[in-house]
Amino acid sequence: MISDYLKEEGKYTYIETNEGKEVLLLLHGLFGALSNFEGIIERFKDDYNVVVPILPIFSIPFKELNLDALVSAIEEFVTHKSYDRHHVLGNSLGGHLAILYTLKNPDKVSSISLTGSSGLFEDSLGSTFPPRGNYEFVKTKTESTFYDPKIATKELVDEVYDIVNDRDKTLSIIATARSAIKNNLEDRLDGIKCPTLLIWGQDDTITPPFVGDKFKELIPHAQLHFIDKCGHAAMMEKPNEFNSLLETFLNATI
Repeated sequence: MISDYLKEEGKYTYIETNEGKEVLLLLHGLFGALSNFEGIIERFKDDYNVVVPILPIFSIPFKELNLDALVSAIEEFVTHKSYDRHHVLGNSLGGHLAILYTLKNPDKVSSISLTGSSGLFEDSLGSTFPPRGNYEFVKTKTESTFYDPKIATKELVDEVYDIVNDRDKTLSIIATARSAIKNNLEDRLDGIKCPTLLIWGQDDTITPPFVGDKFKELIPHAQLHFIDKCGHAAMMEKPNEFNSLLETFLNATI
């Protein structure tokens, strides 16, 4: 179980599977949770030190909260852990942060993998104030993340619903989403020089397939793979296909 690898040190809560191995740093999305990466953690926990920090979206005061603040928090965590060069992977907002982090720290990043990344275009729940108390609305929006709505378990919907019904957390979500929309990366993506993997769901409605195509066009030497019958969170919906692509990519960067 991934909870076996959960650690708390001061202000940091994170998963770390195999200290001393090459680091694979995973960055979650706006409504993301550690469980979103369970498939990756289980597949790579022995060969890599898979690390998943909980991003301080709800602990940074929302008036100070933006993507730059979150990138700084990632840098502080990496410094705290004394990680050397590492691989970075991000989903949705986590992909956006992975790009900004890589642009600021090119000497630390061995490779970058993006799936359903924001940074060019996204249509998400977090950009407007969702109606409180409307469980069916939240359920429908959460299900729309996936090609197969059954992937949106009651536990997952309940997590999103609890966030939406917490005023402070909702303000943090909105602040982060608005910062992401303002922080368009189109003119900066040519600054990524490390090996880059793009994995996209063919049926992603939040960052549709044309977004993956645009990332490939703008990032030098990026490789792009589409997964059929798959939505915005490919690592959750099609874990075997996703992990196979990621494993091939990581092996090639050694």
